[in-house]
Amino acid sequence: MTPETVTRLRAEAPACRDVLHFNNAGASLMPEPVFQTMTRYLDDERRMGGYEAGAQNQLVLDRFYAAFARLIGAEPGEIAYQESATRAWDMVLYGLRWQAGDEVIIHVSDYVSNTLALMQMAERRGIVISQCPSDAHGQMDVAALAAMIGARTRLVSVSHIPTQGGIVQPVAEIGRVARAAGVPFLLDACQSLGQVVVNVDEIGCDFLTGTGRKFLRGPRGTGVLYVRNAAMDLMDPPFVDGHSAAVDGDRIKWQPGARRFEAFEQNYAGKAGLAAAVDYALRLGMADIEARLVGLAAELRHGLKGLAGVTVHDQGLRQGGIVTFSKDGIASGALSARLHGQGINTSVSRAHWAPLDFAARGLPDMVRASVHAYNSEDEVARFVAAIAAA
Repeated sequence: MTPETVTRLRAEAPACRDVLHFNNAGASLMPEPVFQTMTRYLDDERRMGGYEAGAQNQLVLDRFYAAFARLIGAEPGEIAYQESATRAWDMVLYGLRWQAGDEVIIHVSDYVSNTLALMQMAERRGIVISQCPSDAHGQMDVAALAAMIGARTRLVSVSHIPTQGGIVQPVAEIGRVARAAGVPFLLDACQSLGQVVVNVDEIGCDFLTGTGRKFLRGPRGTGVLYVRNAAMDLMDPPFVDGHSAAVDGDRIKWQPGARRFEAFEQNYAGKAGLAAAVDYALRLGMADIEARLVGLAAELRHGLKGLAGVTVHDQGLRQGGIVTFSKDGIASGALSARLHGQGINTSVSRAHWAPLDFAARGLPDMVRASVHAYNSEDEVARFVAAIAAA
């Protein structure tokens, strides 16, 4: 990515003038074209009414499906709008036809919302939750996964990039194992969409879920669900309304494709904004975005590792743009608050967000610094200096 492109990215994110934003794993800074798309849509609602604005902007709203299809290498009919990554993930889990004794295989790095939903299904339906061990790099052990899959395995579920560290799971290898065994594969791409190149055919996942507010730089309250055409009938949508289905005599006639998993009432301005955010990423090129932010994160890790008393906790043979660390003598919450007072945005990764991983590794609360392509090398240096001085 050229210096001129980075300068333009920063100019199109006005907050870069005021803050050093290393909280992209929480919510990225929205680029100006996304903001303008949303405000235009809201202005149409204000001027002409909600239904009328929807009809006026139908092409803008339909762009959501084509944009995401291009982003992840899918078909538009395999894409559904959701209010969040968690609700998209729940749509899959609660829609699968579970029977008592069915097994789902996960990894210790999973996000707490996924863990809680699985625990609830274990209580309700009697499913069995099995943890695949980690390899020497802390990522899912693909050979162990292959040996674990048995006759009652009904799902493999993995977080592509966990919330609490820079590890990028070997999802293509996981997908090959799941596919060879004929077991559906659910990929939580909440942190990976917009951060790294994601292609559902190369990965081999049957379901993918993600959010708009993180590395895609879209609005809050938006998300996406991908369901492979071949896997569409593996699920019964857990919710239904007149948008997702119709009455056909004494039967339910579902909408074709993934829109059967949508609801009529949506955040339409947010949907338009998220489509604009995806188009923004596509214009830049996901390969260039990934190379830029991965390079910045590597520079940040290197700088932090050179500081006395600082421990970087990231694992993985391959690492992305999320950097987690702690510093001796100061609690991570207090350190993050001190940084905020200096105009530096981070977040704190706490045990309750990934309880299995924190318990397994004995992790402390960690500062989470997550970079994006619009961040600069000067900001990395400033951040490292701030940690040194803390």
